[in-house]
Amino acid sequence: MATGTQPRALVSYSPHKSGGWKLKNVCLRPLREREVLVEMVASGICQTDLHFAGMESGFGVHYPRVMGHEGAGYVRSVGPGTTRAKIGDPVIMSFSACKSCEPCERGHPAHCFKFNAINFEAVQDDYVFSDASSPSATSSPSEPDIYGRFFGQSSFASLSVVQEDSIVNVAGLVDTREDLAMLSPLGCGIQTGTGAIINAGAAGPTNRVAIIGLGGVGLSAVIGAKVAGCTQIIGIDRYQSRLDLAKELGATHVVHVAEGMGLDEVTAAVKEITGGLGTNITLDTTGFPALIAEGIKMTAFKGKILQVGTAPETATLVIPIHEFMVSGKQFIGIVEGDVVPKEYIPNLITWYREGKLLLDKIVKFYEAEGFETAIRDMQSGVTVKPVIIW
Repeated sequence: MATGTQPRALVSYSPHKSGGWKLKNVCLRPLREREVLVEMVASGICQTDLHFAGMESGFGVHYPRVMGHEGAGYVRSVGPGTTRAKIGDPVIMSFSACKSCEPCERGHPAHCFKFNAINFEAVQDDYVFSDASSPSATSSPSEPDIYGRFFGQSSFASLSVVQEDSIVNVAGLVDTREDLAMLSPLGCGIQTGTGAIINAGAAGPTNRVAIIGLGGVGLSAVIGAKVAGCTQIIGIDRYQSRLDLAKELGATHVVHVAEGMGLDEVTAAVKEITGGLGTNITLDTTGFPALIAEGIKMTAFKGKILQVGTAPETATLVIPIHEFMVSGKQFIGIVEGDVVPKEYIPNLITWYREGKLLLDKIVKFYEAEGFETAIRDMQSGVTVKPVIIW
């Protein structure tokens, strides 16, 4: 799109399930220090978007707001003090971090002390958009009233004000709009799945890996285990289509969680596949406490249980302390693959170029007007990673 055309955004006025998501013409406020104006080419839809704009109230829930935290586009303007990109540069967006706390300084920005405040919360300064159809709307509204800067970006818009810290400059790495659209989901789900296995799990050829839940993150983890050369890659899911796709992406074995199947049978199946040893690395993407507990049981002595699935805030996990100590297992919480996006996303692009990151197997494109269909297809399992084209 030309930046002279009327910007559009998918605005969440209330939870999606109540019909509160609307595609609207919008106006944007002027840029501030260390912000960039990005013309979005494409935006991936993630479960996190539905979570934070799917409730009436609660932590991180702010209406009206433009969501979206997987996006890619071109820089069309830069605010004062911007150094990370110039006008015309292609960028892929990811999360923001404070860069000054201990986890950030040690190379773990996804575990930033201020991660929640920076990426989820909203203050008046985060008002970015206004409804262009309102009587008071102008081309440069002085009082915008729709929150932006979700994950520093709010990528569900054809044009968005983005924090400089949320962009990864891919000039010289991405040449076409088509490639930029395909790579648009890298900044969250893809890096979370692959990064959890490769970066946080430090997987290698000797590892036996089980991945519980084969949505976008889980299938990305399958790809990550394949890139790492793991000896056994076991995909676990209730949808046969996801299991078939996991095998296409590199899974050596799959376990179908059929209706009526006991969860202990899932563990037994994994133990049988691994010759009774269990897995060295078990990744949960479901957030379902009972499955997480089985994940611990199917993990071998000195193995790692990697938790990336979001469980209910009140959910708990009971671990037998003596048994856990004797077995030497590790239970590790992981956010965003525990990666540094500006360093890791170029690796993902390289794997895509080399044919290792088979994005075309999991990405499906939808026009912005078809966002409802995209969400339904993701929720039903028809589509793994829906991407909105602007």
